[in-house]
Amino acid sequence: MASENPALDTRNKWTFSVGTIGRDMVYTLMSMFLLVFLTESMQVSRWVLAVVTVILLVTRLVDAVLDIVMGSIVDNTRTRWGQYKPWILGGMIASAVFTVLLFTNLGLSDVGFIVVFSLLYLCWSLSWTANDVPYWSLLPTLSLKQKRREEIGALAKIFATIGTFSVVIANPEPWAPKAIAENQRAWFMFAVVVVIIMVCGQCVTLFGTKEPKLVVEQDKVTPRQFIRAVYQNDQLMWTAVAMVLFMTGYLTTTTFGVYFFKYAYGNEAMFPPFGAVLGVASVVGYLIFPTLRKRFKRLQLYSAAIGLILVGYVVFFFAPMNIIVIGVAALMLFLGQSFITILMLGFITDTIDYGHWKFGRRNTAVTFALQPFINKVGAALANAVVAVTLMLAGIDEATSAAQVTTGGLWTMKVGMLVVPPVLILTGYLIYRSKYRIDEVFHAQILSDLAQRGQLTDEGAEQREELADEGTGQLPTS
Repeated sequence: MASENPALDTRNKWTFSVGTIGRDMVYTLMSMFLLVFLTESMQVSRWVLAVVTVILLVTRLVDAVLDIVMGSIVDNTRTRWGQYKPWILGGMIASAVFTVLLFTNLGLSDVGFIVVFSLLYLCWSLSWTANDVPYWSLLPTLSLKQKRREEIGALAKIFATIGTFSVVIANPEPWAPKAIAENQRAWFMFAVVVVIIMVCGQCVTLFGTKEPKLVVEQDKVTPRQFIRAVYQNDQLMWTAVAMVLFMTGYLTTTTFGVYFFKYAYGNEAMFPPFGAVLGVASVVGYLIFPTLRKRFKRLQLYSAAIGLILVGYVVFFFAPMNIIVIGVAALMLFLGQSFITILMLGFITDTIDYGHWKFGRRNTAVTFALQPFINKVGAALANAVVAVTLMLAGIDEATSAAQVTTGGLWTMKVGMLVVPPVLILTGYLIYRSKYRIDEVFHAQILSDLAQRGQLTDEGAEQREELADEGTGQLPTS
């Protein structure tokens, strides 16, 4: 039987996690600030914005479905470098190129801009998928233990948060020159720096991680088996629904950030330092989660996080334009969000073990493709909510707070602080009623897989360490 390898565990935890910093910088740039770049720097017309909004929504929804296809391709990949790393490398290079091009003024007419933008965004989405799905599919291959996976996920999210809020703090909107050409050049240079950081971080993951062999080698899988692995995995489907609702609500609120400080608060220069404080709050959440996880079960932490978020929304909605009160409310939101982000990774990784137990095959990449699927669908729906709200409020045509009516501000307030908590609460209720892979069930799943001979010696050893997490009858498939 293989022995524990703490040095490898530590190496994998850090080298995997470092890879998230640049990736999340790029993703934040695209998900939160591409719309800002188009409206505030490129100053596209309303009809172009409307067409672009539809393009973003459709492309992200289609690409989210293609995540499953990408997962099936990765699961059937066999190379001397493994299943994941060749795709991570290729997707990294391509998405870096298209990110820079999307933040470049190519000097096109409205029609030409729409055509080129559509092609570039589609190419970016496909290349990002080629990187994103195999990257996160690495996580469940590094350990079978819930708590160790959560430790890796927590550290990865710390680096990801550093990346996210680096973009929130340093984005050019508050400080770039007001002259259009210089403003656009600032965004271009910012995009270049961001993708360089992404490439460096991804190289750490590519050369640093080493996968332990935990499960027995499987043959390639047919398309029908892939479809079955996703759509008949009831726990995966309910997780996806609950988390899409959460991400839509969360990303809707965060995407409104720049607009809130510019048009409601009246001082967009406050957005970067405000973002820095929220970034610290998220990092604190990721740091304390593993400690709390030793004392509390997942359901308890999830419920507490949802309660904290809902209270934060109530405080934010009724808060005066006072940065301290707004800050306290936002701290509640982001502390709760940090817990749920780690838990979401845990929920999905456990559905891989569940699918392995239920169908006799382990479809890691195609199952974990639901993680980027959730993020992309959430981002697509959030951008649609924000874009429609901006047009209804008249903010898309405004250049200063004085040009936005009281009714327009209330419209933005509803889109930012009423719609999101409704979505988040709905997702939580779905989780409570449908998700059943608790600590006891998961330990029993691994025990059954070991008895079937579907785990290696090292995988079986990890399963044995979970024996004290609970006993009980294993549900039948």
